[in-house]
Amino acid sequence: MFTLSSADETVAYRHLEDLIALLADSVAGGASIGFLHTSAREEFEHSWKNVFAELSTGVLILIIALNEQGRVVGSAQLALSHKANGRHRAEVQKVLVHSDCRGKGLGRKLMTVIEDVARANQITLLVLDTLVGSVAEQMYAKLGYQKAGEIPSYAAAPDGVLYPTALFYKLLES
Repeated sequence: MFTLSSADETVAYRHLEDLIALLADSVAGGASIGFLHTSAREEFEHSWKNVFAELSTGVLILIIALNEQGRVVGSAQLALSHKANGRHRAEVQKVLVHSDCRGKGLGRKLMTVIEDVARANQITLLVLDTLVGSVAEQMYAKLGYQKAGEIPSYAAAPDGVLYPTALFYKLLES
């Protein structure tokens, strides 16, 4: 039903309009991913182009999920640490699933691919943060991520209200 794969800069650019639509849909749905409801299309496009630039440097890995029609309906990012003392860890960022595809296991599939990619890059520790009380928080716990704590008033949700974030980690086995 979904095809998931790593996307380099060239592949990602081919899907720019779908990625912008995915980001806009996620923000409209309340995802706390750095944008407000007042964010414009240009901000979403600029954000993706920054992601594309990071893809070319190797500090970021982008996973995209395509539906049967070849449209992007999900994505996830893995930010690799290039510090000498942190090459074993990476941060999971912006796991997005289009509202039309939620509840079908796509978030779980994206996380499985992220973990597989991490292992292939000799990553043994994944970290992430998400809005306290969100569906994502429940999903990460079900996937074996350990909650390390919460930070109050961490980020504004799209409605502009400050919410706490939950910090999670997962030790990966080889």
